[in-house]
Amino acid sequence: MRPQVLLVFMTRFEECNAMLQGIAHYERSHSPWAAFLDDEARSEHDPRWLRSNKWHGVISRHTTPGLVQTCAELGLPLVDVNDTPPFPGIPKIRPDNVAVGHLGAEHFVERGYRHFAFCGFTNDAWACERRDGFVEGLRLAHHSCDVFDVEYPGDLTPFWDAKQTTTLSAWLQSLPKPVAVMACNDMRALQVIAAAQAADLLVPEEVAVLGANNDTNRCDLAYPPLSSVATNSFQSGYRAAETLAALMAGDRDHQVDTRIDPVGVVTRHSTDILAIDDKNVAAALSFIRENACRGITVDQVLRHAYASRSQLEKKFRRYLGRSPQAEIRRVQVAKIRQLLFETDFPLKKIAELTGFEHVEYMCVVFKRLTGESPGGYRKKTQTHPGN
Repeated sequence: MRPQVLLVFMTRFEECNAMLQGIAHYERSHSPWAAFLDDEARSEHDPRWLRSNKWHGVISRHTTPGLVQTCAELGLPLVDVNDTPPFPGIPKIRPDNVAVGHLGAEHFVERGYRHFAFCGFTNDAWACERRDGFVEGLRLAHHSCDVFDVEYPGDLTPFWDAKQTTTLSAWLQSLPKPVAVMACNDMRALQVIAAAQAADLLVPEEVAVLGANNDTNRCDLAYPPLSSVATNSFQSGYRAAETLAALMAGDRDHQVDTRIDPVGVVTRHSTDILAIDDKNVAAALSFIRENACRGITVDQVLRHAYASRSQLEKKFRRYLGRSPQAEIRRVQVAKIRQLLFETDFPLKKIAELTGFEHVEYMCVVFKRLTGESPGGYRKKTQTHPGN
């Protein structure tokens, strides 16, 4: 008889869908389950509903004390994948939030910024962990950080009003420019962008903004599109399924709080700029950022930068440590990474979208710059939870 497994996930959240894909991948590659998806999270608040069937195990993204108590009364193994402090004795799978903050700091430091800020919530542990990771990463690079944290009331509709926009806008105006701002998640980052625009501040030229979680719909629909640290929800789901399978088999020797490393920064326009004052280099970088994936040449860059080849080469090496051609390749490879992680497009389609006439050459360039093949990178980030 197949184990009856209850999955408590609200599928309107993108990360829940990615976790479910990880769970499905584990289930397909091991003994099959009879899984039921509670996509309204009824089990969260209705113990009678949870008692209405004979379950063998539960994985929940919306875990409450009531759900924990009911599972304990029924003797049901429970794995919690909510990013909150763990319940005693309940195995939890969640992002490594300090590492998320570290990646944000590294992303901005690599772009030459000297002024940094973080925007988050004081009463959510995950947000504070990301803030602390960001501040620590900057401190290791000998930089300081301004912080704007407020209490998150749990409902963004009344929270995000004209008064809050004005307060956040005033804070952004007070910061030295250009400034690199990381937010605790993508929704908070969108609030930062809105506040910057209300203050007539340019994003990313004056205020570069980075989110976290990489909610692709929010990030792609933002203006400008939002860069974000991608957590690995797929692997979280896979590890949760692996843990539940062990619990259902009678294994009680499990890790209570498992942290999953983030995948990396998915760069979009909100941070895709370098903090450089030179007008020729800035013009060249802006043109490359907008057109690198259209197969542009260095000669085209020179025409938009109003500089000779030797002049621009020297300036690029002085400010970036690489040539204009290398910068074109960097932007292309960043886009290839994004498409490999976020889509199931075949390599030929990705080559077309990133300015490569031949897929074979795209693979050579990608491996030379990253040390791994496009297929290997996709397997690692999408379908290989062991990494």
